[in-house]
Amino acid sequence: METEEMSVADARKQFADILNHAAVRGRITYITNRGRRIAAVVPVPIAEAAEPAQGGPG
Repeated sequence: METEEMSVADARKQFADILNHAAVRGRITYITNRGRRIAAVVPVPIAEAAEPAQGGPG
């Protein structure tokens, strides 16, 4: 699986591309702040697979 790390500032500039790469290519993009991972944009199947492990939404 393809992954990438990107700063918050760069992610803001490239948000549409990040979403497209997640949806079409299955890429996970980690968003960083001062070099520390703070969030991730992941393809929907990966997010849905993680929900039961987290107790579902809500």
